[in-house]
Amino acid sequence: MNNYFCTGALIMSLSLSSLAQAQVKVVYHINEGVAQAYRAMGNIRNHLSADPTAKITVVTHGPGIDFLLDGATNAIGESFAGSIGDLASKGVEFKVCNNTLVSRKISKDRVVMEASVVPSGVSEVAMLQAKSGFVYLRP
Repeated sequence: MNNYFCTGALIMSLSLSSLAQAQVKVVYHINEGVAQAYRAMGNIRNHLSADPTAKITVVTHGPGIDFLLDGATNAIGESFAGSIGDLASKGVEFKVCNNTLVSRKISKDRVVMEASVVPSGVSEVAMLQAKSGFVYLRP
């Protein structure tokens, strides 16, 4: 009987240890424009500083795509390119809504090379949450 207790305790301990070490997956949802994107970039840098193993995906649609277009700058004229490249080199994925590109008549060629185009931003957010276990954050 004592062996069963020890085995059960060991299994529970290993399970809890695995949960504690599991990679956190987060989707940052950007749909309001450059000001929200600027805040998000700071949040993501802070997030990775606290948890460098976090898997972060940024999904954009509507005005939220603007910072992922070539030449985009923040409110004080600083380019987003450096921050995007830095975060991408740390594993952050950036996704742009094709529906937004089509409705705004923006060529895919204008999307920065670090970002990929997905069919729908909102469906991408839903899929990441429902099927891939991502936590939702909206800065």
